[in-house]
Amino acid sequence: MIEVIVADITTLTLDAIVNAANERMLGGGGVDGAIHRAAGPGLLIACRAVPEVRPGVRCPTGRARLTRGYALPARFVIHTVGPRWRGGRVGEPALLASCYRESLTVAAANGLRSVAFPSISTGVYGYPKPLAAEVAVGEMRSARRSFDRIVACCFSAEDAELYRALL
Repeated sequence: MIEVIVADITTLTLDAIVNAANERMLGGGGVDGAIHRAAGPGLLIACRAVPEVRPGVRCPTGRARLTRGYALPARFVIHTVGPRWRGGRVGEPALLASCYRESLTVAAANGLRSVAFPSISTGVYGYPKPLAAEVAVGEMRSARRSFDRIVACCFSAEDAELYRALL
């Protein structure tokens, strides 16, 4: 089942929530900062323990990494790094789709049955919300049979309406 809600993702009691992280995985602004603050210091320690794949990069764009949820109601956090919008001509749609697909693959590989996503890359990374919602819904639909619940956790009613219209 795919569900669309307007909520604070840090309050959701699910197997996992997805963090729109940066490649360093050390916290930041927006959803990333909110998740780190709500999870407490254990999350930052866990993120620092993720090996760098190259200097300063623990999670490359389009990939996903798993940590515990610490003080969050969600048991786990799946960190993924979305692409910065550069007009859609340098592979942004494929990278964004990979964020959702990789996150769902990590969840399934760890036996997780419920997962919530924020709208990845639509904040400071500038991805147009309608285009991002199309990618997100497509990937969620492809994986829905593997999960009890996939949640599009939206920041506003306007964002939620984009997802509902596509579903």
